[in-house]
Amino acid sequence: MVALAEEVVSGSTRAAARAIRLVDDRSEGYERLLATLYPYTGKAMVLGITGTPGAGKSTLVAELVTSFRKAQKKVGVLAVDPSSPFSGGAILGDRIRMQDHFLDPGVFIRSIATRGALGGLSFSALDLSRVLDAFGCEVVIVETVGVGQDELDIARLADTTVVVSAPGLGDDIQAVKAGILEIADVFVVNKSDKPGADAAVADLEHMVALGYEVDDAFKAHHHGTAPLEPNKARCNNTNWEPVIIKTVAATGQGVDELMNAVGAHQRFLFDTEPGKQKRREKLKEQMGWLLEQSVLTRVRSLLQTELDEEVERVLQMNEDPYTVVREITDKFLRR
Repeated sequence: MVALAEEVVSGSTRAAARAIRLVDDRSEGYERLLATLYPYTGKAMVLGITGTPGAGKSTLVAELVTSFRKAQKKVGVLAVDPSSPFSGGAILGDRIRMQDHFLDPGVFIRSIATRGALGGLSFSALDLSRVLDAFGCEVVIVETVGVGQDELDIARLADTTVVVSAPGLGDDIQAVKAGILEIADVFVVNKSDKPGADAAVADLEHMVALGYEVDDAFKAHHHGTAPLEPNKARCNNTNWEPVIIKTVAATGQGVDELMNAVGAHQRFLFDTEPGKQKRREKLKEQMGWLLEQSVLTRVRSLLQTELDEEVERVLQMNEDPYTVVREITDKFLRR
């Protein structure tokens, strides 16, 4: 694994592809490989692109790749596709849409399958982003599956989260309410040349302002501070207000503005105390996420035999599944 890690760090595309396959498949030794690569990470900007199906996320990602390449940035793209229910593999639709970048040695594109994971990501997405970081990618773009309101895991992984919507997809508010509103650093209304784009922007502006009114009222009540005025820009040393950008990804319109907004958020993260605190909290979340996966994997492996034995009892209606699971859990905790 040390030799493979050295090849990845040296910039070998073949080694990076092999490492990504090994990590994505959770093959033996993948944790050791990640541990060896970790000292070479922390340099890439991880940009998360999420949003509703049909909003044009893949086309937008392709335009972002073009813009980053013009700036001489090495780019990695992780496109999370739905899993095949038969093979567990990815459908590869996003790679087809980004085929213009296939021959560019400064772009590494990989489709990964959700493999049953909820929240729009695969379980290995965080680890794969770190492989690309060690590989020398200055920007890692992670495009999630479009699953709507529950697509929140990207906020754990990405430095900057871009939520993409488009007019004409039904209830515009439905796409960005609740948790999605809270995780967005930048909102994009794509396909803004279509009717209803201005209304979608107005809806988002209203929701962002309303969210800050509620947040400020809570702080004023509990901390004795006066609430800030709604609709006022807060890209300062105390907070970050989500930016709303109109784009037409098919023509590249608005992509420069999106790049500027992403850059501004990066400066907020690295140059302000609240931003640095957000980075600490995100790392803690990531480590907690890895801990959950590690514990769950090991527990399943240890208890699988006992579970197989108890299935027959439940199948014959001699016991209920809740009691059986509680007994197995108690037995495991006494070990």
